[in-house]
Amino acid sequence: MTEQKDSEYKSVDREKYKNAQAERDSHKDLVEKDYIPHFFPTYRIKGNLYPLPIILVVALAGILAFMAYVLAGIQVEGGYVSESEYGPAAGLLNGLIFTVFAVISAFIMIFFVKKYGINVLKYIFAISFGFIAFFFTDFYGSIIIYLIFINFQETATVVLIYEVLVVYVLPIVVAGLTFLMIYKYLTTKSYGTKNFIVLYIGLLIGATMGVIMPLWTTLAILIGISLWDIFATRSKYGPIKEMIDIAGASNPEEGEMSQEEIEEKIKSGEMEYDTSKLEIGIGDLAFYSMLTSSALLQTNSILVMIFTALAVIIGTGITITGLKRNKLLPGLPISIFLGIGTMLLSWFIVSTFSLYLPF
Repeated sequence: MTEQKDSEYKSVDREKYKNAQAERDSHKDLVEKDYIPHFFPTYRIKGNLYPLPIILVVALAGILAFMAYVLAGIQVEGGYVSESEYGPAAGLLNGLIFTVFAVISAFIMIFFVKKYGINVLKYIFAISFGFIAFFFTDFYGSIIIYLIFINFQETATVVLIYEVLVVYVLPIVVAGLTFLMIYKYLTTKSYGTKNFIVLYIGLLIGATMGVIMPLWTTLAILIGISLWDIFATRSKYGPIKEMIDIAGASNPEEGEMSQEEIEEKIKSGEMEYDTSKLEIGIGDLAFYSMLTSSALLQTNSILVMIFTALAVIIGTGITITGLKRNKLLPGLPISIFLGIGTMLLSWFIVSTFSLYLPF
């Protein structure tokens, strides 16, 4: 009887503690994140809806990658060093080279920002997006046309129509749509339009890298870029942190507390950063979808892809939780490392028990 009462008292105490904790959390002052210019390539969304763009980019990139790699049979090996010839060592070298190029590119952008101002990034991003959108859209458009026309009997007329569509019509249409997209990117104030562009470019990059990069190169790139992401966002010399700081300084607000005061109050639990609205970077979306597309193509299992995507979403959720106490966090490391671990583990399990699974 006594033990039962003790158990009841402990249960009541735990409930009171939870209620008190929730009460304290509800009275915390929220600190808004630094100002992010509208042209920054980020997907803006409510905090509780963060899985939606990840699910969209993963699903659409997976479809494109499957069409290219499996249905159209485009199985080329990307990377600077042949992985089929030199094995995992080539993958490691490819990942290192890719990461070094990313580092150099980031510091070049910071140089231009310091020299010409933050708005120069708008035109750098616009040129990059235009290049990616035109060539990758034309690439996948030609694949879709090919997959349609292989269902017809090959006659002179069919071949002629196919060639006209692929060689003349498609590039002209894609060029027009690309021009319109870049114009909208440079002029629009709509978050919906911006989100569409960021999502579209992200899935094109993710699908293409998932198709052309072999396994070890993919893993090396993802790990290398994730480690770089930590430095770029957390170090005072990190280019992403510098860009955000420069952008925030260009939009000061009167009556703001100093960053030191804010950090002190956050450490004491009096304040926390507002995570009701989030900015998911285009690089995060691209590398998430690269990992899941690669998981699908390398393992030939949609189950492995789904498990990998779920791990990425969970990792992003963990990162978002940390954003309540940190102004800026890298979006890749937790999600990518969880995703890679889940991909390898589920691949092993699915391969081992493939006789008993429907996929």
